Amino acid sequence: MRFLLDSNLSHRVAQQLNDVGFGAEHVRDHGMQHATDLEILRFARSYSLIVVSEDTDFGQLLAEQRAASPSFVLLRTHEPMTPDEQAGVLIANLRSVSADLEQGAIVVVERSRIRVRRLPVLPPIPGQRTDE
Repeated sequence: MRFLLDSNLSHRVAQQLNDVGFGAEHVRDHGMQHATDLEILRFARSYSLIVVSEDTDFGQLLAEQRAASPSFVLLRTHEPMTPDEQAGVLIANLRSVSADLEQGAIVVVERSRIRVRRLPVLPPIPGQRTDE
């Protein structure tokens, strides 16, 4: 698994992921710090990278496109976290969802829980109960 961190996460988070054996790159490494979310998704898809961001727009775009890739990790914080704290939360949780990410998923990682939704995200069937 290789990760592409969005510009709203520090380059230090990518470095810490690399330090523990995750392949992580930052959009800045590719001169894409000002790229649109669509451009980042296209790039990640082309190079089989998993997007990591605090930006919920990536999940929305994947759902709208009914895309099966790239996988997306949404780091949700309800209070500000330092880059070290962000890296710690990711490092503590990414291995547990590696199979989901390899198959195509949107994974929401918070301090106290993880939620996984498989890709592609399909519209609900009329009359079907949803728990989300």
